[in-house]
Amino acid sequence: MPRVEMTQHLYRYFPQLKNQVVTVPAGSVAEILLAVNEIAPGFTDYVLDERGSLRRHVNISINDTMVIDKVKLSDYVADEATVYIFQSLSGG
Repeated sequence: MPRVEMTQHLYRYFPQLKNQVVTVPAGSVAEILLAVNEIAPGFTDYVLDERGSLRRHVNISINDTMVIDKVKLSDYVADEATVYIFQSLSGG
């Protein structure tokens, strides 16, 4: 089962994810995010916009590869993969 890891900032909003190894069934990035949302309700509201696309300030990588499809989230996550969810840095 794929592991899901995220930045400390996200753990602050979803503390139920912090002290556990989050594993979910393999599938598309969309399916992975829905599985995390089952563990931490409201998670998808934070990382996805109203159309179900990845928010501008959120990035996801599968192992060392950035997710390409940020709209439909169709990139496949294999059993042995690690999904990293993190926020983009911005500033002026």
